[in-house]
Amino acid sequence: MKQVICINWGRRYGAPYVNRLYAGVARNITPPFSFTCFTDSAAGFRPEVQVEDLPPLEVEMPKGTKGIWPKARLWSARLGRLEGPVLFMDLDLVVTGSMDGFFEQGAPQDVILARNPNTPFEALGQTSLFRFPVGKLLPLQERFLADPQAVADSYQFEQRFVTREAPGGVSFWPSGWVKHFRLDCARAFPLNFLLPPKRPAGAKVVIFPGGLLPPHAIAGHWGKHYRPMSRAEHLRGLFSAERPDPPLRYLRHFLLPSDWVREAWAE
Repeated sequence: MKQVICINWGRRYGAPYVNRLYAGVARNITPPFSFTCFTDSAAGFRPEVQVEDLPPLEVEMPKGTKGIWPKARLWSARLGRLEGPVLFMDLDLVVTGSMDGFFEQGAPQDVILARNPNTPFEALGQTSLFRFPVGKLLPLQERFLADPQAVADSYQFEQRFVTREAPGGVSFWPSGWVKHFRLDCARAFPLNFLLPPKRPAGAKVVIFPGGLLPPHAIAGHWGKHYRPMSRAEHLRGLFSAERPDPPLRYLRHFLLPSDWVREAWAE
C-alpha cells in the first residue's frame, strides 16, 4: 500500500487544496494507495480522503523563524492508523507525473527528501515532499519539544533540522523528479512577457515555495502582492508609486497564465 499524507490546520488552505492534491495523486499513481490528511477541520473534503486528527504537540511554537515547525506533529511515534513508510506532501504541490517512483526509491527505512534548489552549496533537503517511516523521526520531535525556540534558532528551518539530524541520515530524490515553479518554470525577463511558464520535462511534482501558489500561476500573477494584468498594464505599473517591488524585480515578476498548472491541479 502506497501511503500519502498531508497536514492542514487553520484557514490558509483547506478543502480546495486537499481535494486537488488528492486528485493529482489519484491520477498519477498505481493503486493500491491511501491518502490521509491530518487536520483540525475536514469540512468539504472529498470522501476518498481519510481523515485523522492533528497529532498533539503541546508546546509553544518558535517565534521569529522561517521554518514550518508545526510539521513536527508528524514526527510522532504513531500517526493515526498508519505504519511503515509514508510520503508527506505539502498542500500546494502540483503533480505532473507518475508518483510510483517515490515509493520504489531506496529502502523502506530510508528518509528521502527533495533537494532544496535554493542552497546549491549546502546539501539541504526540502520537506515539501519527503518519505519517512512512521516513528523514525521521534528523536527529532523529542529534541524539538525539549526546547522549541533553541532548535528553531539553531536550524532556522525544520527541513534543515531533518536533513542534518534524521537518524541514519537522509538521501534525495533523483535529479529532475521534483522541480521548483519559480526557479524551474517561470521565465526570465524578458521571456516572461512573451511565453508562459514552462512545464519541466520529466518532473513528477512541481513545488511552490515562497508564496507563489498554484492559483496565482493559473491566473497569471506573481503572488498575493500582484494581480492579473496585461503586458502593457504591467509595464505602465513600472512608473507607479504603488509598485510592489524594485524595478528589475518588478519586471521579472510578470507572469502569463499557466494552462498546464490548471490541468494538473484540476479536481
